[in-house]
Amino acid sequence: MRLMSPGASPCPFCALPRERIWRESAEAVAVFDGYPLTEGHTLVIPKRHVGSFFELTMEDQSAILRFVNEVRMELLHRFQPDSFNLGLNDGPEAGQTVGHCHLHLIPRRRGDVPDPRGGVRWVIPSKARYW
Repeated sequence: MRLMSPGASPCPFCALPRERIWRESAEAVAVFDGYPLTEGHTLVIPKRHVGSFFELTMEDQSAILRFVNEVRMELLHRFQPDSFNLGLNDGPEAGQTVGHCHLHLIPRRRGDVPDPRGGVRWVIPSKARYW
């Protein structure tokens, strides 16, 4: 991973210590989240420093999504979750706190919350329940 331009504060994802990376492709790396929601919560981070997923080329987006599938398979093997949430906070208003694109792959287990219906809809709790 590379650092941002000289004089800029280093991006925490561009300056990742090598030992944090547990899987890598030509376009992205996988690291366990520093503040995991569940066991195996992983961040998939493009190697190219862009703030938004939509700043990536279509080829890079496709390659990163293929990599997400590889990471998912490894998480299935290592942690045996029942399901997954795949999340992308794209921009500060969507909750993005690090200005480097990254996807959350969150293993889920039966019973980890009382009622998982709605999943990512709960980012706006007043609109989540539609059933």
